Amino acid sequence: MHPYPHHYGVTASGTSEGSVTVNSPDLPALVTAPPPQFDGPGGQWSPETLLCAALADCFILTFRALGRATRLEWSCLECRVEGVLERIERVSYFTSFKTHATLTVPPGTDVEKARKLLEQAEHSCLISNSVRGTRTLEAQVVVAEAH
Repeated sequence: MHPYPHHYGVTASGTSEGSVTVNSPDLPALVTAPPPQFDGPGGQWSPETLLCAALADCFILTFRALGRATRLEWSCLECRVEGVLERIERVSYFTSFKTHATLTVPPGTDVEKARKLLEQAEHSCLISNSVRGTRTLEAQVVVAEAH
């Protein structure tokens, strides 16, 4: 692993209507749109689904690292994350995330050890540990030149 701090950059671009395109160096572009709950078209990734996907992905990657470090043999981990978005005191935010994980291990595996590693992965996932952390904003307004 590289020393901290790690830096990640993403750009997003869109127009007054339609989808938004999200890019990051050396990665395929993602096309996103508001979810149906916000009158979006559906059938596309949204910021809300991307956040839940990041939690599920980080959970599995964290578990993979823990399993490797403890030499736990396993064949499959399926994870589903349900996020609850609420509006409280005129502010919308995710109030809870529920992770559903199903781990498949070979016969003879210490089931209690595997269960504890799943719990440790939930507590160690850096994305889960970041969802209600401090937020900062650096904003710049650029007025396009008239043609």
